[in-house]
Amino acid sequence: MPIDADKKHQLEDILSDNVSIMDTEDAEQDPSIHISEEEAKEGFCVECKDQEAVAFCINCNEAFCEVCHGMIHRTGKRAAHKSKEYSTQASETAEENRGERAESTEEHAEAKPQSTVPLDINIGEIMENRAKYIPLRLQMEERKYLRLLEAALNVTEYTDKIDDASNMGKAKRVVNQIKELCAILTGVVLSCDYKRGQELFADRSFEDNEEFFQTIFEIGRRYKIMNPEKMRSAYGKLMYLLSDSMIPEVKDMLGFDCVVPIKTVYSFLKEKNGLKVLHEDIVLLATKEIIPDGKTRPQIQAEIKRKEKSIEILSRKYQSKYLSADEIRHCLYSIGDNNAYLRSNRDPCEKMIFYLEKFFNPKDKSDNDYSLSIAYGNQGHRLSHDHETQYIYVNQTLKLWREILNDMFKLWTLADQDILSPSNPYRLSHTGAKESWHLDW
Repeated sequence: MPIDADKKHQLEDILSDNVSIMDTEDAEQDPSIHISEEEAKEGFCVECKDQEAVAFCINCNEAFCEVCHGMIHRTGKRAAHKSKEYSTQASETAEENRGERAESTEEHAEAKPQSTVPLDINIGEIMENRAKYIPLRLQMEERKYLRLLEAALNVTEYTDKIDDASNMGKAKRVVNQIKELCAILTGVVLSCDYKRGQELFADRSFEDNEEFFQTIFEIGRRYKIMNPEKMRSAYGKLMYLLSDSMIPEVKDMLGFDCVVPIKTVYSFLKEKNGLKVLHEDIVLLATKEIIPDGKTRPQIQAEIKRKEKSIEILSRKYQSKYLSADEIRHCLYSIGDNNAYLRSNRDPCEKMIFYLEKFFNPKDKSDNDYSLSIAYGNQGHRLSHDHETQYIYVNQTLKLWREILNDMFKLWTLADQDILSPSNPYRLSHTGAKESWHLDW
């Protein structure tokens, strides 16, 4: 039967080297890319650099042309910035301040990066404990296999067919469905890269390619930890399949193991004898996230340079015949991804706790617009709390989620180990309600 041209093209793209922006939207921008930016000439817009400045933003302390000023200050926090008509005096003042800042930040950027960690803190121990639960960022080759896995999971009917007890026992159903998924993976690899497929599957059984299937399944689990919002339905199928594959009877019939531990920064460096990288104080500079809030461009550029310099120092110092400089950079970027996750998820809780404790007093009994009290039935509330009770409730909730989000990667890794443990299989249990079942682990 002829294959539709569009479908054939999609099939070839699954393992192609052309990774689209959508495929890599979780990846952080590579800090190793040097960002060079020329300073705008006096009297010209700092953004486009080729138009004369007409407005001077007091908050940004920079001059803009009419178009750039309107675009940048249209929405967000910058919409509240105050600006005035650009003048030569403002230009001279801004240029003088910018020159002083640039000179100062350049000196700091050129200096050897130094960490300001207190002497009584063991950075190596802290970083090792963190690295045990930080997954390695996916490489380009691994992203191709991730797309392959997602495509196979999207077409399989594993969860539907496993619950059909009409014609055979559960163990046989599980084995048949796992082998069917592996056959789909095999077929897609062969159709997209025939030479690679021949190397993997020519005259070889599923058991002989155990490592290949383990690698693909591990990539999916690792990617999900780093990107919780991705693979919503496919991940559920994957975990049901892998959990079933750990049943002793199924494993014996299948002939190979589908599960391997998730690759983490710690396990990778330990295997390569490179854990000493994590004991350097400047590893904090090499993995920190550059936060632009409230900083000028020279300050941001100086921080980027310090970070890049720290990465280069560590990669050169600890590279060996077992561990390359690129692999060290990859580990540092993976830790940086974790820092970015903490900033976007944990830090908002910190900020809300700060605002709550700063602007609200739990002992304030006055009934005003700043009261946190809620009443049952009012605006959908299901509880009645006075101001003090609600303050304590909100404060405790935010602090609880701050701690959960701080250790979310650890929690997810431990949950993965628990679900896929051979000694802890899931079972279908009746809840007591009519035709109501749920899964217990």
